[in-house]
Amino acid sequence: MTNRGNDDIAMPMGRILPAEWEEQDGVLLAWPHKDSDWRPYLAEVEPVFVEIATQISLFERVVIITPDKATVAEKLRRAGAIADRIAMYEIGTNDTWTRDFGPITVFEDERPLLLDFTFNGWGLKFVADLDNQATRQLRRAGAFGRTPLKTVGLVLEGGSIESDGKGTLLSTEECLLGPNRNPHLSREAIEEALAGQFGTDHVLWLGNGFLEGDDTDSHIDTLARLCPDDTILYQACPDRQDLHFEALQSMAAELEAFRTRDGRPYRLIPLPWPSPRHDEDGQRLPATYANFLVINGAVLVPTYQDANDAAALDAVREAFPERTVIGIDCLPLIVQHGSLHCLTMQIPKGVLP
Repeated sequence: MTNRGNDDIAMPMGRILPAEWEEQDGVLLAWPHKDSDWRPYLAEVEPVFVEIATQISLFERVVIITPDKATVAEKLRRAGAIADRIAMYEIGTNDTWTRDFGPITVFEDERPLLLDFTFNGWGLKFVADLDNQATRQLRRAGAFGRTPLKTVGLVLEGGSIESDGKGTLLSTEECLLGPNRNPHLSREAIEEALAGQFGTDHVLWLGNGFLEGDDTDSHIDTLARLCPDDTILYQACPDRQDLHFEALQSMAAELEAFRTRDGRPYRLIPLPWPSPRHDEDGQRLPATYANFLVINGAVLVPTYQDANDAAALDAVREAFPERTVIGIDCLPLIVQHGSLHCLTMQIPKGVLP
């Protein structure tokens, strides 16, 4: 790897991006509020946030950004959340998708380092001035203790990348190579930047796959997820009449052609296809079972009051047989075009004070 003299793409020694299934200190959440796009749906969506935070607290800590700590604390208490595992910070946000504006943690010479990438509202689609400052605000408030933070001059969202913790990165061409994030960088330069920040030397690019109603330009965490033991869980679509059929079939073929760093095929587990969901204007909503969250000892899986929910939980159990698999009704979340994983950002072990 050539060092171009640019700090954003230089290759630090001994850097690695851990897999999501590695041990964690906690998970970051940003609470919905009346000044966000959730305002018309707060009554429906807040119970989902309460359930997510409560379930996480049974296994590890939860760091919450909210404009009203007292109210959120009372709701979590009533739901049975473990109070000693909840930390809250009153910091302003535009929205709640911490997967994309929260810190991405790497380990450099085995010590945690928080990376704060530029968040531009998924390619300048939405206002993101407060979200883009949230990680630095949390660091100043002491949320991450003495863990160092580095600001990176690269537009990147956490939902656009998947790591196996061993040097392999999975992503989509539509998102990372699109003109609305880093138009000055070629594919080769993007790969070099990823290697520099994450220590990756094996990038798997998906050229197919999308979800109608998705604002992220095909984030990988809506389509295919790296799992332990060279396994990939992916969103399948067996319905030939569905507009997603051809794209997701082509994506499945790409996954079949992928090889691990040592040349072996991946073990592929398809996720069932949820029934189409639409908003009040008839727009298709991006329901996907791939948007699950891995935490210590468990996997939280989005469900949609759908006939295929149980089969989705079974598929995730196949990939994570030693963890408790918990379904969380995320039907209210997709009204704002995201789901469970999009709302959360894991914080690896060693970061929180």
